[in-house]
Amino acid sequence: MANSNKPLLVTGAAGNLGRRVVELLLEAKAGPIIATTRSPEKLADFAKRGVEVRKADFNDPNSLKTAFAGAERLLLISTGDLFPEGARLRQHRAAVQAAVDAKVKHVIYTSAPSPYPTPAGSLINDHFWTEQALFASPLEWTILRHHLYTEFLLGTLSTALKFGQLTNSIGKAGVNYVTREDCARADAAALASSWSGRRVLDVTGPAPITQAELAKLASNLTGKPLLHVSVARADHAKLLEAAKLPPFLIDALLNFNEQGAHGYHYVAAPTVQALTGKGPTSVQEFLTANKAALTAS
Repeated sequence: MANSNKPLLVTGAAGNLGRRVVELLLEAKAGPIIATTRSPEKLADFAKRGVEVRKADFNDPNSLKTAFAGAERLLLISTGDLFPEGARLRQHRAAVQAAVDAKVKHVIYTSAPSPYPTPAGSLINDHFWTEQALFASPLEWTILRHHLYTEFLLGTLSTALKFGQLTNSIGKAGVNYVTREDCARADAAALASSWSGRRVLDVTGPAPITQAELAKLASNLTGKPLLHVSVARADHAKLLEAAKLPPFLIDALLNFNEQGAHGYHYVAAPTVQALTGKGPTSVQEFLTANKAALTAS
């Protein structure tokens, strides 16, 4: 990781991803570091370690220019404000404009695989139009398209193991999961680097894995039977509704499954290795290290 001695800013620094990025920057002695959050008190530990903590409310666009002032490079972590529809996209657009107004040189944005516009608001729609806002801006940027977090598999597989079935609508297509840790390492490295220009990079694990292979792996690790059952989107929707998941989450899960079935997640990119010098963690390595979580009630 480079150490350019130029101010590096991380938004959403109180979240799981943002906090880890700041920790990695501190370990690498990169910076100076600016960390923004709606709740500065949550970053008191970082302030004690020399991080400049600033309040940034993405629902108050006027506050962002001040929060971003003086930053040379900025990591824009996509926000978690999914309600009401369109709120997150407004926040992201405001952040891009604030970066322009604050004369930030380079923005790194955490996007998603193969974003596309949807008729109604959605997670993937937000990422598509945020990327478009960056494309239309005068900024330099690095778009890091984070693939599906491997961590999500722990809950999915632990539930599936109770019933002996991993049911979804991905079909036979492979999905390349990536750990949050590898994403954080890639984000921190891109932020701390001196690279300039414009680029789009997929952040993936080492190789895709099918749902049948995933079920077999979980079964072998736990000694419990588990088979993948492929269903149509409509039937998958009924199962998710029966589980009483919120509508926005059902929509997101169905869209991710559909994208996976169409091969959008069948990507193996060298990004993590190229940016950090260390390859990403495989699904097998991650699940083996977290075997206990698969059988936890």
